[in-house]
Amino acid sequence: MNLDIPDGKDPIQYAWGEMVPGIGPAAAHLSLAVYEHTTLGLREFEAARLRVAQINGCLFCLDWRTDRDGEKVEEGFADAVTEWRTTDAFDDRTRLAAEYAERYALDHHGLDEEFWARMTARYSQREIVELSMCIGSWLAFGRLNRVLGLDAMCVIPTKP
Repeated sequence: MNLDIPDGKDPIQYAWGEMVPGIGPAAAHLSLAVYEHTTLGLREFEAARLRVAQINGCLFCLDWRTDRDGEKVEEGFADAVTEWRTTDAFDDRTRLAAEYAERYALDHHGLDEEFWARMTARYSQREIVELSMCIGSWLAFGRLNRVLGLDAMCVIPTKP
């Protein structure tokens, strides 16, 4: 579906703000918060984010690379995320972040004791909660933008 956006309106601001003023701005704040307040390392953050983007098919999210003080993941990182099971480009935490993102998005009922044993060996409970909130945000908002046809014109909103 493609939303009917009035001429001269920014599609994201119109859909997220004007169409649903009681929900959209709060959603935008959560979307920004996962970037502004994360304590996760860039590689594990991007591995999870890109895996969700690959699953959602969000065009903007697939093209986006998080920038932390001028640092971004290397070229080819997205390909490594696709091959998270076998790539030699990832350490254990990065691989687990990609795995968790995939399982969270596609098989959350299959998160078993074996998985949680591996996860808690590498991540603290606080980090797991943070990563879960990030993944939930990307899953919801990237999918929303893709389903409504906003992903081809999406830009990350800036703070007012």
